[in-house]
Formats: sequence, structure tokens, C-alpha cells
Amino acid sequence: MDESTDGTRVDDVGEDAGRRLAERFETDRPHLTAVAYRLLGSAVEADDALQEAWLRARGADLDGIHNLTGWLTTVVTRVCLNLLRARRNRREEFLEAYDNSHGTPAVSAEADDPAREALLADQVGVALLVVLDTLGPAERVAFVLHDMFAVPFEEIAPLIDKTPAATRQLASRARRRVQGRPAAPAADAVRRRRAVEAFLAATRGGDFTALVALLDPDVVLHADALVVPTPEPITMRGAGPVAQGAMAAMARARLTGLALLDGEFGLVMTEGGRPRLVLAFAFGTDGRITRIDVVAEPERLRATEIAVAGLGHTGGGDVEGLDQ
Repeated sequence: MDESTDGTRVDDVGEDAGRRLAERFETDRPHLTAVAYRLLGSAVEADDALQEAWLRARGADLDGIHNLTGWLTTVVTRVCLNLLRARRNRREEFLEAYDNSHGTPAVSAEADDPAREALLADQVGVALLVVLDTLGPAERVAFVLHDMFAVPFEEIAPLIDKTPAATRQLASRARRRVQGRPAAPAADAVRRRRAVEAFLAATRGGDFTALVALLDPDVVLHADALVVPTPEPITMRGAGPVAQGAMAAMARARLTGLALLDGEFGLVMTEGGRPRLVLAFAFGTDGRITRIDVVAEPERLRATEIAVAGLGHTGGGDVEGLDQ
């Protein structure tokens, strides 16, 4: 990625250069948005980062910059890196909102366009966003730029003040976090994965009949008090009531995705790229769901290892979402 060497700033880059920059920025907007969203995990913050990057770019001296796309990617990455470093304490504040709340947990004000947020999260992978949020800023930049956008470590290293070798190590460590522990060995692992995926699809689509077909007649659902929230935990029994409860969660299902929860297939729902709740499943010998545990309590969320349920966990290929 090329960048001006002297950092000179001028009020106007010149009409021709300004027009060329504006055209390139608009052409590259989808790519730049993709980079910013994967680095920040929030559509609103990604938009803000692009706005800040544009303001920086238009005031820069473009002499000697031949690869505008690479240079703009560098500018966007630097803005996102600053935001990531500034927000480190916000994760604790977010979790403390649950710890200190006996009513409705704090909801992020970021999701002013829930449909767009859900679409972007689905494109990247909800579980991947959750794991990315656990990485340090430098780790996240190294992993996202290299593994998701094929940027060489030699070009990433100056952005995070590391050597190429150290940058490679950061990306490798992040990759291990993303992949998590292997799925627990089970002869019917593929069937369980498909059942969880089918449960999510039926919930999103409001398909009551499909939900009932996936559930054991005596299925039990347990949700802690922070899930709804309610004064006490909730227990529901029977395929009909549990399916009805899932139908009531259609809106939440848009921000929910497949994940590995302590090595088992489950679901994670996010707000602003952070885990809001998880659903863990148990199965009978016939493959139907016998128990669902819905967890939103912050201590239990923190104690749950959430990883990307890639195809490699069921005998397939690479971790899904890394080539988005």
C-alpha cells in the first residue's frame, strides 16, 4: 500500500487530483466499507471511519502516490486502528451494563439501520464478528487485512508498528482464536450442525411447522433472566410452546448465526458485533432437539468459548467467512 512519504497537507490537492481522488474513493467505497466493517464490526462505525478517511485523504498531498486503492485502504485502516484502540474500555462498559442492570440490558445505539446491520453481519458471519471483537487492535488488523483481503505482512507491519515476522505471528494467533477448539467428535456431527442451521432458518422465516419437526415432543427450553429480560429465569416445555417462543424471536434471529460454543454447534446473537446471548442445544438419539439453553448472563457469556463453525469442523474445507 503506497502512502505519501512526507505527510504534507495542503488545503487543496488541485482540481484534477481532487477529481481523481473522489472518483477512486467512490469506486473503492464497497471495498473500503468491507475493510472498515470487518475491522470495527459495526456498520455505523464503518461509515464514520470512511467519512474520517475521506477528510484525511482530501487534505493529503497525492504526489508520488500511484496506487490510490492501496493508499486509501491504508488511510481507512489507520482510522479504524485508532478507533479500535480508543474503544478498548468500551467492551467492559458494555458488559457492566448487564452486570448493573436488573431490567432491560443496555442496547447499543449504533444499530440505526437494523436491516443493513443484519445483512452485513450475515455476509461476514456473526460468530466471526464476535471472535474478532475479542482480538487486540493489532491482532485484528493483521488477521483481517491478511486473511480476508490478502494484504502482505510486509505492508501491514508498518501500520501496527511491528516487524513482518511479528505481524505474521499476530495473524496466526488470531487465526487460532477464530478457529477455536475442534468440534466435539460425534458420529452425527453433520446432522447436529444441520439441525441447528435449520432451527435458525425456520426461526428467521417464521416457519412454525418446520420448528416443531426439529424439536423433540418433550423438548425443554431454559432461558436465564437476562434473555428477555424477566424477573426470573424462564422454562418452557413441549415442542409447541418452544416453537412459539422461537417465533417470537424472529427479529433477534436476523442478528444470530451459527457458532461453536465450547466446541459444540450452537447459535450466537450479537449487538454491535458483541455477543448478546447464545443458544446451546442437546439432541436425542433420533437427531431431534431435546434441550435448548439460552444464556445472556455476562459471566456465563464470558466463560463460553465462541468460535467460527467453519466447514473444517465437519470434515470440509477452510473456516468460512475468511474469504468474504
